[in-house]
Amino acid sequence: MDAKKDAGVRLLAPQKVKSFEFLNHFISENPGSIPKASCDSNSVKKLIKNDILFDVKPELNTSSYVNVSYEREEEEIALMGLKVNLADQTVYPYSYKMHDKLINMIARLWNCPDSDNFRETGVHAGAGTVGSTEACLLAGLALKFRWRAWYKARSGLTQSEVLRELPNIVISTCYQAAWEKLIKYMDIDCKFIKPSVNSFTLEPEAIRDAIDDHTIGVVCIMGNHYAGQYDPVWEINQTVEAVNRERGFQVGIHVDAASGGFIAPFQKEVKPWDFRLNNVLSISASGHKYGASSCGTGWVIWRERKDLSEHVAISVSYLGGQADSYTLNFSRPATGIYVQYYKFLRYGMDGYQFCCDEMMEHARLLREGLMAMTYNSIPRFILLDAGNKGCLPVVAAKLNKTCNLMYNDTDLQKVLSQHSWYVGAYKMQFLNPVTEEKTALFYDHDQNETMFRVVIKGNISLLMVENLLHAIEDSLKYLDNISDMRTLTHLRDMDQHVMSNHC
Repeated sequence: MDAKKDAGVRLLAPQKVKSFEFLNHFISENPGSIPKASCDSNSVKKLIKNDILFDVKPELNTSSYVNVSYEREEEEIALMGLKVNLADQTVYPYSYKMHDKLINMIARLWNCPDSDNFRETGVHAGAGTVGSTEACLLAGLALKFRWRAWYKARSGLTQSEVLRELPNIVISTCYQAAWEKLIKYMDIDCKFIKPSVNSFTLEPEAIRDAIDDHTIGVVCIMGNHYAGQYDPVWEINQTVEAVNRERGFQVGIHVDAASGGFIAPFQKEVKPWDFRLNNVLSISASGHKYGASSCGTGWVIWRERKDLSEHVAISVSYLGGQADSYTLNFSRPATGIYVQYYKFLRYGMDGYQFCCDEMMEHARLLREGLMAMTYNSIPRFILLDAGNKGCLPVVAAKLNKTCNLMYNDTDLQKVLSQHSWYVGAYKMQFLNPVTEEKTALFYDHDQNETMFRVVIKGNISLLMVENLLHAIEDSLKYLDNISDMRTLTHLRDMDQHVMSNHC
């Protein structure tokens, strides 16, 4: 054995290290047990590769926003990060300085003003997180603790009395899974606002009616995962400003830019949505989506530390120095930080602009291809996304009811998967995390109707768009030829995957 390659088992006698045949047989017979004997590295690698062989190819998974494109040098840097625990700032100070550089880069990208704390420390208030879910949870907690201090002073209640009060957030039903976790885990109520199927976005006047003295914040989504539209943060900011002035509140806005945080800055037609708006207190994003970093990379930036990020900062000293920890978890590899830094330097602003423009162009071509498809001279699809500008590079549509087709969008998704393409398809409903009841996603549309979504990422080329359109046409021809419900029912029973409406 190569001592360096097999460092974990180098003390074992060679004859005791088992082969692939042994390992394959053992796992087949004992799938829930750790083998007693050790195995050679190549056998383990081969077995794992065989295990995932029948997964959907990541490059053809258009149901997900997660980046799948890496250069060889980038992968080498990612491996370097596996050995570095980013939580240990005193041992790996230069890795953490890289983290702080990224915080400042992103804060400037989102037009964060220089606070007093920034002028003292040289670093904006923010944190690298494990995806945008952790970023949303941290932002939500900061708003909750900020509200507690405000409500205690306003109501005259004691601290223990305030703790018995249930705060709430105001958010669209097109929310992402992170907010369901905030509601369930952090004792926060939610006032859901159903948008119209014609917009998928929050309506400012509906927000006015929803805000009360227990509201910790309004969540605006820059790029909902269903169809890619941006909530009109610029209008909602005005509504929040008026409510605060009229009622003496201090409600702020958190912008969930999980997908749009690294797209909207490169779209000149998009109105101010970030820290240029005075009521935007925090912004979160996934670095691993259009930020093009590795899976598990997220970011949260606060307008300032005072009365915001200070509420979630934990001072850590037992690792040999004094440092603040902003994250819900503690130990984590530096991989996401290294890859994000690589991508920022590798792409530059021009590179991100090019990627944004190219993805939007490919989405346009796919959109036009779908609209050209007809059934008995009737358009097969009704588009649901925002079009070619001011949104994510996402194509969302549903089959046209006037075609009187026997099948629906989830049937199309299943047949399309036989061509190796995977798209997101789901009913227009959501599970209320408070009542645990399924209800309509929109106030003006049947919750039992279906839709599908194609996410265009950086790895999708023009030839791939053309291939996808051909695959959709072939899938439609197959479905058109199904003449009875028994065949369709069998098709539906073949695939028992539970479709998620979260990216």
